[in-house]
Amino acid sequence: MQISELAQVLVALGCPAGKSADMAAQLDKRAKQLAAEKNRSYEEALKHLLMLMKQGWAAPK
Repeated sequence: MQISELAQVLVALGCPAGKSADMAAQLDKRAKQLAAEKNRSYEEALKHLLMLMKQGWAAPK
């Protein structure tokens, strides 16, 4: 997934648009690290991280 595509997904999940590109780059990097650490695919790691972020943004404030 391209960083720009990931940024669009983050905005759809509630991320502020102005921060989405930076957050997407960080998320991409972390997904690659997690995939290597846990011996899983990048896609699985990215999906896991996106679900965690979605839950965080949906939490009552």
